[in-house]
Amino acid sequence: MKNLLLALTLTAVATTGMAQNKELKVAIDPTYEPFTFKTADGKPTGFDVDIANALCAQIKRTCVFVEQPWDGMIPGLQAKKYDVIISSMSITEDRLKVIDFTDKYYNTPSRVVVKKGTKVSDTFAELKGKKIGVLKSSTQEKFSNGELKKAGATIVPYEAQDQVYLDIKSGRLDGTVADVVEVSAGFLNKAGGDAYEFAGPVLNDPKYVKYFGTGAGVALRKGEAGLKKELNDAIKAIRANGTYATVQGKYFKFDVYGK
Repeated sequence: MKNLLLALTLTAVATTGMAQNKELKVAIDPTYEPFTFKTADGKPTGFDVDIANALCAQIKRTCVFVEQPWDGMIPGLQAKKYDVIISSMSITEDRLKVIDFTDKYYNTPSRVVVKKGTKVSDTFAELKGKKIGVLKSSTQEKFSNGELKKAGATIVPYEAQDQVYLDIKSGRLDGTVADVVEVSAGFLNKAGGDAYEFAGPVLNDPKYVKYFGTGAGVALRKGEAGLKKELNDAIKAIRANGTYATVQGKYFKFDVYGK
């Protein structure tokens, strides 16, 4: 009887250990520096990746990263190719109709980027006739189609943000709409980006919330309340215990968490 009880106890402990240490498949689009990109040897890195690993450590899971083109992110999640998306996905009303999100883990605004000296007003009328490249299925694409297209700009969607920058440099595009942090690190502060600058308003006016949402959260399938609570608790924990500040300090000199 004692041997049976011992066996049952060991089995329960082993099962608990397996549950706590099982993999969490995390989708990323590694073309979005400094949030998600690759090192020279092809290893995923960036703020999103480090935050994902910190959250996994907090909930005693092991992050396994799955690379996914941006426009297939939500379909892949729904098809159970991975468990969550931790790749700078903004929490928007449209996305909340089909998937769920945790609380935000950062929030930075977007802006228009064009050649230096181009004046852009709040109406964006000066972009008439301009070709603006955007990431396909992004909040920036939605904004551009809703606001810049009616001002006369031509909106060109791309599979990856780094492809947008290549075509700006080659002269096939006049500019882009992008997250201010990402476009600074991925384009403006790199060779070939010094001829371009931010133009027009910072796109954080409440009237643009319908496009940009309320910050980036961890995306997960609907109906996964347990995982959502675990991750929300983990976000709070890493912000309280200093882990978030440490990760943030690797990439930014300001509070990326935002308002």
